[in-house]
Amino acid sequence: MSLHGTNTPREQSEHQARREAGGNEAMSSPDGEPGRQSMLRSLRQLLRHRYFRRLLAVRVAVQSSDGVLQVALAAYVLFSPERQPDATSIATVLAITLLPFSILGPFAAIVIDRVSRRQVLVVANLTRAAVALGLAVLIATGLQTVGVEVLIYGGLLLAMSLNRFLLAALSASLPHTIDPHEYMVANSVVPTVGPAGLLIGVALAAPLRLILGHVMTDYQANAILFLIATVGFVLSAVLALSIPRRQLGPDTVATTRVRDVVTGLVEAVAHLRAQRPAGIGLLTIAAHRLIHGIVTVATILVYRNYFHRPDEIDPAIADLGLLVVITGAGFVFASVVAPPLSARRGLRSTMIMCLLGSAVFQVMPGAIYARLTIMVAAFLLGLTAQGIKICVDTVVQAHIADGFKGRVFVIYDIIFNVALVAAAVIAAVILPASGKSVPILIIMAICYLLITLWFALVTRGLSMNEGTESLRAPS
Repeated sequence: MSLHGTNTPREQSEHQARREAGGNEAMSSPDGEPGRQSMLRSLRQLLRHRYFRRLLAVRVAVQSSDGVLQVALAAYVLFSPERQPDATSIATVLAITLLPFSILGPFAAIVIDRVSRRQVLVVANLTRAAVALGLAVLIATGLQTVGVEVLIYGGLLLAMSLNRFLLAALSASLPHTIDPHEYMVANSVVPTVGPAGLLIGVALAAPLRLILGHVMTDYQANAILFLIATVGFVLSAVLALSIPRRQLGPDTVATTRVRDVVTGLVEAVAHLRAQRPAGIGLLTIAAHRLIHGIVTVATILVYRNYFHRPDEIDPAIADLGLLVVITGAGFVFASVVAPPLSARRGLRSTMIMCLLGSAVFQVMPGAIYARLTIMVAAFLLGLTAQGIKICVDTVVQAHIADGFKGRVFVIYDIIFNVALVAAAVIAAVILPASGKSVPILIIMAICYLLITLWFALVTRGLSMNEGTESLRAPS
């Protein structure tokens, strides 16, 4: 993709030639360890792209602000003194915050593929800022009437839906800031920097919430967090304005009509069916997300209701905050491990290893209900989960044409959301109130093994290494 505007046929031809050349280099390279130098060289190549750096800054700002927002949401919904959450309440919260995007997503997909993606980033961030400010005002009143609760949950619903919209737009924009042979390393850095940004927000907001909770009322402390998130969203919009309006695509701008939604989705699904590696990748990550979501709900319940009494609000928040940071550290470490492993073994084998690892770590040390062992399991499961996502992101970026990327990444996000809500609903049915259940963890591990077997069978013989050429090329 052109770094200075939309692609011309000549540029598209040059990029295709580079991809083929990269693939040939990969085939002729030795099978040995790509090494640390290859990864560092690839990172330096990415950072030479001016608009890649700017897009990365936008993502960090967006997800750091989202981390603050999520701490505020958790503090308001799950850790208020008058509430003792169970799996059903967690499922309800996830449903009202994630499912609306599954309805609006198809419309958002068409927008991302039809209008300036830079403008999408600006307008969506400013809208989130306005919503967060409104939530701060409502929560600061301390009122708990039905009308106020409806407005607050409606605002949270909109804010979370816009976040998924933003992430889809950021993913669709990425190819316009790098070269095609750099997809693997970019998709190891960018989706990992996002969770790192989220961790920054959580790491700042969680201790701040604990401190504020001792000097003011709970609702005032929560309102301040929403105000901080507001500032972050405004900053994200300002950073997006540093990127030229047409830089992030789409290559073709067209008028968007409601009737285009159905047609556009049908075309995107047909394109996914034609690009089997991408389609299989989405199905695989949906299955993985379902199991991962059940275990996530169980872990929240264990920390809230098994390790702590209902009145131990601050210790529960502190412990869960630490667990989030450790899980995020696993995400970040995946960006170091996944690229060289994928270059040496291939994307397909890397995904198989991550799925197998998830099955093992789920039971050992995950089934030992102590804080230390659960934290170790959280790190390892974060590593494997992000490793799978890095691989799937790369496959989708490499196999999906630019004109379909917005729609496909929105479908990708919808799959994530629906799988997580479905996981929470299943968890509400099968989990005890404490969240502790060794048999459930063993069943989840068996499910991971079945997914691994299915994936290995359906991907046999498929080419899945496009986008990793920059890691395989000789130094």
